[in-house]
Amino acid sequence: MTLLLKKIVTMFLMPLPLGVILILLGLFFLYRNKLAKAKFILSLSVVWFFAFSYPPFVHMFLHKIESKHPTLHQAPKEIKYIYVLGNSHTTDETLPITSQVSRNAVIRLNEGIRLYRQLNEEASIIVSGFSGLYDPTTHAVMQEKLALALGVRKDHIILRTKPKDTQEEAKVAKELLGDKPFILVTSASHMTRSIKIFKNEGLTPIPAPTNHLVSTKHPRYTHFFSSDALEKSRIIFHEVLGIIWQKLKGI
Repeated sequence: MTLLLKKIVTMFLMPLPLGVILILLGLFFLYRNKLAKAKFILSLSVVWFFAFSYPPFVHMFLHKIESKHPTLHQAPKEIKYIYVLGNSHTTDETLPITSQVSRNAVIRLNEGIRLYRQLNEEASIIVSGFSGLYDPTTHAVMQEKLALALGVRKDHIILRTKPKDTQEEAKVAKELLGDKPFILVTSASHMTRSIKIFKNEGLTPIPAPTNHLVSTKHPRYTHFFSSDALEKSRIIFHEVLGIIWQKLKGI
């Protein structure tokens, strides 16, 4: 119930629904003949959508989030565990496993496997995640299927099927790893929050960010406004809300 409530709340506190709410509020004042308020709110909604669907503006903020931890180009040789944080999936056996697992999850696991190969396949890859609110298969099992399809040995995959969020993943990691150093793989935008959660549990993670969505080296803006920028704005909001929630919980 708590998870469902959290998802509902965060679903509405995103750029697109908040922008729609502004438009509806503006129309409400318009139909009530409160023209000054209607003009202000509708103008605000235009500025809102302009800002959060304008690539240079969005990329500037997202880059600040993604660049806090550098890429782990080479895995330290002494590492024995690589924890790949979960994301999402949809069980549909008519599709290949690469289509059943979300893009984020595929990229995260591929980064984990890249580092696993550097360790001469002597490390174990930890995958975790529950089944979601409606899916019959746990995310950990789906990631295991993908890892097996990509050539990882089954005895080198550790499943944890209970965690519902990053906080629970950290608790599972503590039970499994104690204070042993390990590589933590997740999306670059999610890494700062994840590292803080894991360290708060007394763990020793080595950040390996992946799935970077922006680059300042050769930025290319093909559209003055774009739905892609609006989606990246959603990611920014998600992480900022997560950080605020952490502070409220005292993490």
